[in-house]
Amino acid sequence: MRALNNPMKPTLLNRLSDFPRVPLTQAPTPIESLPRLGAELGIELFVKRDDMTGLAMGGNKARQLEFYFGAARAAKADTILITGAKQSNFIRMAAAAAARLGMAAHVQLENRVPGMGADYARSGNVLLMDLLGAKQYTYPHGEDEAGADARLHELAAEIRAQGGRPYVIPLAPNHPPLGALGYVVAAQEISDQMAASEQDFDCVVVASGSGLTHGGLLFGLRACSRDVPVQGICVRRPADPQADRIASKCQEIAAMLDVASPVTAQDIRLDDGALAPGYGQPSEAVNEAIRLTATREGLLLDPVYTGKVMAGLIALARGGAWPKGARVLFIHTGGTPALFAYGEELRGK
Repeated sequence: MRALNNPMKPTLLNRLSDFPRVPLTQAPTPIESLPRLGAELGIELFVKRDDMTGLAMGGNKARQLEFYFGAARAAKADTILITGAKQSNFIRMAAAAAARLGMAAHVQLENRVPGMGADYARSGNVLLMDLLGAKQYTYPHGEDEAGADARLHELAAEIRAQGGRPYVIPLAPNHPPLGALGYVVAAQEISDQMAASEQDFDCVVVASGSGLTHGGLLFGLRACSRDVPVQGICVRRPADPQADRIASKCQEIAAMLDVASPVTAQDIRLDDGALAPGYGQPSEAVNEAIRLTATREGLLLDPVYTGKVMAGLIALARGGAWPKGARVLFIHTGGTPALFAYGEELRGK
């Protein structure tokens, strides 16, 4: 396997340094081998442990929040507002970052996943949000990003009227994807780790939901002159609309950084085979992926993101998507607290 050493272009690094940033991540996170599971799938399997970023049980969102809280501090905000699913890792980590930085957190929990039991409403990330002191609101819809954002701005106006200084972390795609810069930085980290090991990967597999992680990672790897395929696994919407979303995110990242996008349409790879029955809803394939990874490697995945991504990876490997012995890197984006909200589903009860 060829050795590569292609650092991100200095001009792009300079552009990234123009954005205020608050350190929240213990990085670099390690890349580890998953030999037993890989052998079963006929590949060399590795995991990027972004579940080990360190903030409130870890996860990939810490990388994104460094830039959002940097902007919030620059605006002298004292309150953060954020919206997401009831078991959102993003919200849990935003509440933790706010607590660490002495800010208030107002969090809006959307009803995205129907038919869930009492544990889903009270345990997992919801419990951690309580412990972190976040003020919680409920938004009744699950597929209304613009409406959820609009409600956040209404809450922000109320806080402002009471003398507070709110900062809204948006959800809908009509905002600059500031958080994606966290994964542009992560791509440089992965590129450095590949250079240190003097080996490349044949594919990187990552969750594709909001598009900030997938889009930022893809943009960053191409900015580092890394041509490794990035395979997104759909966790919220089907492949066709998600491809449009990733393309838009990459263009928006380029616009923020005032550079030409290094990403082409051919770079955007998506698979939605593990998506059904929908966002946050487990399936037999997802449950198998969670159990297989746990029993073979002692590695815990969650039903919303990493379990679906591993289910997609397993299906691709079994379907011959990669040649025997291919080196595949799985991005573990965290989400472990959600396991405790899905106990009945994981036990098959």
